Amino acid sequence: MKTLRRHTEHHRTDRIGWLRAAVLGANDGIVSTASLVVGVAAAGSDPHSILVAGVAGLMAGAMSMAAGEYVSVHSQADTEKADLARESAELKADPVAEHRELTGIYVARGLAPELAQQVAEQLMLHDALGAHARDELGISDTLSARPVQAALASAASFAVGAALPLAVTALATAQGLIPWVCATSLVFLAVLGAMAARAGGAGVFTGAWRVTFWGALAMAITAGVGALFGAVV
Repeated sequence: MKTLRRHTEHHRTDRIGWLRAAVLGANDGIVSTASLVVGVAAAGSDPHSILVAGVAGLMAGAMSMAAGEYVSVHSQADTEKADLARESAELKADPVAEHRELTGIYVARGLAPELAQQVAEQLMLHDALGAHARDELGISDTLSARPVQAALASAASFAVGAALPLAVTALATAQGLIPWVCATSLVFLAVLGAMAARAGGAGVFTGAWRVTFWGALAMAITAGVGALFGAVV
């Protein structure tokens, strides 16, 4: 008897939750810390004060990213739970209407009415709430909100990203600090953008360019503001 071999596939959608938070955190860590360092340096501060400001920015930014990600993603999770609770109540109150609704969804996707009705019936017998969550509400285990995972990924990646320009700040001379931090941070951003694009299946060059552009703009504006306030003081 011939046995059927299971066909396995690997998709990138299971990376969406942690990848988005990690890329956002690392990008923000590099850009905000490099911009902070460049701005403080442009204002004429001494190297020790610049480094202290950068470390403070790392700690504050990591905690802020963790809190922000947790609150925002938890809000999404609360919305999903509320929708699932409402759908569960509707299934108990009027399962026939819910069956018609699911059948209509499958017909709209291209199934013949008879087949759509059979598919809806079978799926509702197997897992009615799961079928409606997936096909009516668009909620699945792969794409569901995970607040703790997003918060930890964002905070850790921010700290790693912020540590890169801080390491350059600690090693660079006072005269070469601004150009060294700017140049290396743009390289870090380009590498991050390329890696994130590759992990997500997008174009590597496009991912690197858009991250580098906005990072350069942020550092240029911050340096200008720092120089302005330094001149005023």
